[in-house]
Amino acid sequence: MTVIVSGKQKRRLQAREQDHQSVWFGLGLFGIVGWSIALPTLTGVAIGFWIDRRWESRFSWTLMLMFVGVVLGCLTAWRWIQEESSETCAQQQNEEGQE
Repeated sequence: MTVIVSGKQKRRLQAREQDHQSVWFGLGLFGIVGWSIALPTLTGVAIGFWIDRRWESRFSWTLMLMFVGVVLGCLTAWRWIQEESSETCAQQQNEEGQE
């Protein structure tokens, strides 16, 4: 017996699968974005703390390098999110074109 699935039902099934994936994808995205900001920030703090302990200065290298780390981390996260969203849009356009 051949079961014919209409286009509407097929899209409904795909939406259910994508909803399940989107929850995990969203959690993974939060993790990646968080780490992409946290690692450069903590690296900047560690290097700045080392410089402040090593050489006297009237400027706080810890604060300056922490700011640089936050900016670099945010730029990295933004670029990664832009790449992922463009891939998602391209996949959706391909799927719509195939129907």
